[in-house]
Amino acid sequence: MLLKSLSLFFVVLLPSYVSAEAIADVPEVQDQCKKISDRLASLSYERCLSHKYELAGGHSVEGSPILIKSFQNEKDENRHPRILLIGGTHGNEYASISTIYKWITLLNQSHADSYDWRIIPLLNPDGLMQKPSSRTNANGVDLDRNFPTNGGNHNAMQYWEENTNRNPEYFPGKQALSEPESQWLAEEIKQYQPDAIITIHAPLSSRAYKSSNIKQSKKGAQYQQSITTFPGSFNQYVGIELNIPILTVELPYSDIRSTKTEINEIWKSLLEWLSTHVK
Repeated sequence: MLLKSLSLFFVVLLPSYVSAEAIADVPEVQDQCKKISDRLASLSYERCLSHKYELAGGHSVEGSPILIKSFQNEKDENRHPRILLIGGTHGNEYASISTIYKWITLLNQSHADSYDWRIIPLLNPDGLMQKPSSRTNANGVDLDRNFPTNGGNHNAMQYWEENTNRNPEYFPGKQALSEPESQWLAEEIKQYQPDAIITIHAPLSSRAYKSSNIKQSKKGAQYQQSITTFPGSFNQYVGIELNIPILTVELPYSDIRSTKTEINEIWKSLLEWLSTHVK
């Protein structure tokens, strides 16, 4: 199991990006790494700090900073495709968070020069820190359904009421971008202008990602390239409203850590997808 016990404490967010060289000395990052490493058995405090995250200005409802790790090609001045990689949209999907941290380690060891990466390992820190961890954020909103789509706020609420029977785990919020986490992510996408977005979720039973257009790997992960159509979904917002290629990966379990072989295989599949969808 990836979950550990944790004593909660809050942090104050710096208002701007902080240099990666000095990031290990920033109290906000130290506190956040402590909270995350106490919650995930797969990530030590020292390993978290060693990744040298940036404070990007995003924060949760309860004030926790949303950390970012960037990898940029510094060998030439040409613009390389920008990839935004997102984990931890749902705080109780521990495997999605753990897997992202493993991929950061892979990129630290060997950064693929073909792409620039912006990685958000944990979009929903409040959900992870709740006892028990929650799919939703501290306001009880499913961040994956809190984005502006053509259906509008009314249709998002109507879909929630009629198709999920008002299931609180899928509450889209009273209006699109009502949450600080989704507001920040929408602005981050606008500023970063990614050429593709990859999101990591778990488990396979997630209602939001059931689709007949799924490729399944030998190790159990699923890759969705079609766009879900329910109002407010992040996939529809990115793929239809913004017209950015998006791939959603569903890991087989939410609370069981993938093996090194599985993590490497999924990473290889992501790179193969990028090679055919991003020029």
